[in-house]
Amino acid sequence: MSHQTISASTTIDAPPATVFAILADPHQHSRIDGSGSVGAVIDAPDRLSAKGDTFTVHMKLFGLPYKIKNTVVELEEDRRIAWRHFGGHRWRYELEPSDDGGTTVTETFDYSRYTGLRAKLIEVTGFPERNRRGIEQTLVRLRAAAEADAATAAAP
Repeated sequence: MSHQTISASTTIDAPPATVFAILADPHQHSRIDGSGSVGAVIDAPDRLSAKGDTFTVHMKLFGLPYKIKNTVVELEEDRRIAWRHFGGHRWRYELEPSDDGGTTVTETFDYSRYTGLRAKLIEVTGFPERNRRGIEQTLVRLRAAAEADAATAAAP
């Protein structure tokens, strides 16, 4: 990975399909957001199912509200999903099934498409470290959500 990617991983006691169902549902993104920046969905399908699908959400950055339209740029059912907005950086989730029926999830903030001044601006404003903290907390919340969903699905 380049210095322009920030990643963290966790293992979740839930199958990949359960984890992917949360990630592919834009209406659940605020449920798992650990950065405190993702708000309510403005426009989105119930499920992201193909490259090119879009969703628009309320966001906030440094306390300032805005809305952003994202486009799915990678999608492999139960294995990988990534989206980007006009800025070009990607949020990617990669799912790897574990031998015990769980899932190892790696979340990555990838701004490697930025060069020169744009890349420097990302770094000077502290986004790599800010996003690292957000990713770590998102993975904690994703683990809790997916394990709760798996337990509910398994209940009689």
